[in-house]
Amino acid sequence: MKQINIGFKSKVTFYGKKKNKTVMARIDTGAKRCSIDKKLAEQIGIGKISKYIIVKSASGTGKRPIVRLKIKIKGKAFYAHCTIADRSRLKYPALIGRNILCKGFLVGSQRKK
Repeated sequence: MKQINIGFKSKVTFYGKKKNKTVMARIDTGAKRCSIDKKLAEQIGIGKISKYIIVKSASGTGKRPIVRLKIKIKGKAFYAHCTIADRSRLKYPALIGRNILCKGFLVGSQRKK
């Protein structure tokens, strides 16, 4: 499988029932799965919630819903499970975790010379 280089932030398109939306997302190799902001989830019209899980994060432990979304990163589209969280105080409305990165992405710094 060919690996795709990706930096610590990247444009990601989320496909919903209402519309598709492209946002800048934080790439986080320390995160188990991806997470999207609840307002972004409302805007695109997410599918049905498949289940709830307990998540440990920097802001504490809490229960979050999980949804299955179509996602496109660097021209590669696929389905992945994402948690929905309040990311309004964070710089990026989405976080991409290992459940997506393991699909052929190589994460590295993109220093400008």
